[in-house]
Parts: sequence; structure tokens; C-alpha cells
Amino acid sequence: MKQLQKITEKLLPFLLTVLVTLSIPLNTLAERVYLDITASDVRKIVIAIPDFAGSVTDPAARKRGRAMADLLGRALELHGFARIVDPATYGSGQEADWQQYGVDFVVRGKYSLSGKQLVIEGRLQDIAENRMLAGRRYKGQPGQQDDMVLRLADALVKEFTGEEGISRTSIAYVSDETGAKEVFISDVLGRTKRQITRHRHLCVSPRFTPDGNFLAYTTYHRGNQDLYITDLRQNKVTRALSRRKGMNLAPAFAPDGRTMVVTLSKDGSPDLYLLNRKGKILKRLTRGMGINVSPSFSPDGTSLVFVSDRSGQPQLYRMEMATGQVRRLTFDGQENSEPSWSPKGDMIVYTGRTGGQYHLFLISADGGQPRQLTSGWGDFESATWSPDGKQVVFSRKRNGHSEICTIFTSGKDLRVLLPMGGNQSYPRWSPRPR
Repeated sequence: MKQLQKITEKLLPFLLTVLVTLSIPLNTLAERVYLDITASDVRKIVIAIPDFAGSVTDPAARKRGRAMADLLGRALELHGFARIVDPATYGSGQEADWQQYGVDFVVRGKYSLSGKQLVIEGRLQDIAENRMLAGRRYKGQPGQQDDMVLRLADALVKEFTGEEGISRTSIAYVSDETGAKEVFISDVLGRTKRQITRHRHLCVSPRFTPDGNFLAYTTYHRGNQDLYITDLRQNKVTRALSRRKGMNLAPAFAPDGRTMVVTLSKDGSPDLYLLNRKGKILKRLTRGMGINVSPSFSPDGTSLVFVSDRSGQPQLYRMEMATGQVRRLTFDGQENSEPSWSPKGDMIVYTGRTGGQYHLFLISADGGQPRQLTSGWGDFESATWSPDGKQVVFSRKRNGHSEICTIFTSGKDLRVLLPMGGNQSYPRWSPRPR
């Protein structure tokens, strides 16, 4: 709990001062070409991150400097474009023959600790050009150390890719580690986790609100599939959004956060309804045309993708919110489900059954020929996007064991994201903290 309180404190904007300075000539900025880290043939950049240099040199200071460097390296590797050189190969010091180790860039970090103020600075050095490219300086409290390092990581990611990183995001998921399937949240690097529900019954389908402050989920603890929402800024209260008879499932929040689309079966067949944040029905979106489930909004809020078996088999459909016009998106395969619209707006990831297994597929938001994203044995399900739209998180089930993995849209670097005990499912990537 104390760790969670510290994480919450880190988000207070007045506690951090960010200074962006250093020698990037304006013509260099104008000519900069950013990395496309989703390309299948991109070579990973080799980066060295020596221990952060402290204002003192005692063992505790060296340990702190090493911890900062380690965390920064993990955060950069999360984004898929960097390979971090093992500091043991060059002694972890800030001076070395970097070309000997094949290093492209060095992050030179330093920090100073004075009473209740911690200052962290990081500078990016281009080894081939032998010049400094960018730097960041952060001031805060000692308890904010990790958050400042992750802010530095996201700033460096932006230097390389043109878009801010996702090091400070979180993953919501369902785990049975307590004996019941409850909802948890972990930071994206798997360092801390927080149990959200304590219903001691099945919980499914966690969903963040667009601001990341609330989490909705469905639970069966009252004998019905009821929909709840909890304010993540506290740990005591959760409230019901919809406890109508039958299904109350998987809300898709509109990008403005004021409304949501929910599957309800109060009148028999599961249909999609537009609700406000208090759970009041504003509009019925589908009516009596098979099962209609799994809604996901386009990032501009004008369209909705969902699953319906109105054609006889589960397929993806797209609805225009202004007119209610619906058209079918998928035609390949006999079972397509769980769509999630990319935050960039161009692609939809979904689960499709092929060869007796469930795999992930990508399809244009306008339809067309899908592309299979995952391969190998096991079932790959419940995919959702990272906030930068460059990778997806999903659950992979093998031999009865489910774990949370990620993969880039190029199909490369499939890896276990959260190596934890128990079985994990229904992952959901949070928005970037504001």
C-alpha cells in the first residue's frame, strides 16, 4: 500500500520541475529522421547506460546510481528499438571506448540528493558524431526517483521516435493468484501490482476510462453479470454502473469519457446500448439481430467496431455513430471476436480462430484483407493496444496456463510482459498518465 501511495504522489504535477535544454541546432531538428520501430527490418540501436553519477561516492550512492541506470534500460527496451549493453562489459563507468563495444548512443546520467530534494539529469550522446543531442533535468522528492527516471526514458524515446514513450503506463488484468479471478493493476514493467477487486468471485473485462483515473469491470459476485466502476485514486469505494437482469458487459468508453457502449441482455438477446457515466441508457444501438458484443470506439469517437453473429457466425462489424449505419468488416474465418481499435485509427486487432487455435489478426479500419499477427502453438486472445499504437498486449494460453504477453505490429519481439504466478487474462493497457 505504501508503494501505491508513493506512485500516486509522483503524479502531482507541482512536485516536478522539468527543464529541457541542450545543444540541438535548429537545422538538426528540422532534418531529423525518426525511427519507425514498427518496421520489420529495423536494426535495434545499441545504447550504453552507465551508472548515474552521484554527488557523493559512498556505496549507497553507487547502488542508487546503478538502480537508476537499470530502470532506464528496462524502460527503453520496452519500446523495442534499443539493445542495452550489459554494463559489466565496460565496468559500468561513464568513460569507455564506446566504439569498441559497438555502442551507438550513451545516456550519461547524474543525480544529486540534498535533504528532501532529488535532482536527476540525463544527456544523450551520439558516439558516431561525438556530440550531445538532448538532455532533461528533473527535480522532485526522493520518493519520486523511479517516476523521474521513467519520465527521462519517455523523453528519450521521443528523441528517437518522435513520439513520447509509454514507460509510465499500467496494465489491468484478471488473475487467479488469490484463488478467485480478481482484477489487478501492474505497472508496465511488472515492478509493482495492486489488487483492485476483492469480490472472491469471477471478475472479467477491466476497462480504463480515457483519463486513466477509473476502471470498470464485470463481476458475478451477486449471481448476475453486473458492471461496476472504481476510482483508482482511492482504495475503498466501488460503485455499480449497471445491475440490470442478464448481461452487463465490457464497456467501451467514448474518447471524451462522457459516455460508454455496453452490452446488455435485459430484453433477451445481447445488444449494444449507449450509456452515460452514471449508467443511464441514452440510446439503444442494435436491436434483435443476433448477439452484439465487444464494442470498441475509433479514436475520434465517430465509429464503433463490434462483434455480431447476425450472419450466422461471429464477425466484426463497423457502426457509424451519427447515422447508425453498419457494415461488415471481416469475411475470412468462421469465428472472429474481441476487436480493439488502434489509437492511431488505422488498424483493428482482433482474435480469429484458425487451425483449431485462436490467433491475433490485424485488419484495416476500413476492412480488407487481414494479416495474421501471432503464430505458434497456444491460444492468443483479448488483445488491446499500447497508447502509442505500436504494440499490443494479450493473453497467451498454453497447457492450461495463461500469461500476459506483448508483440509489435510487425509481428516481432513476442515476449512475456508480466511473469507472475497464477493465470492472467483480459489485459488492458492504460492511457499515458496525464
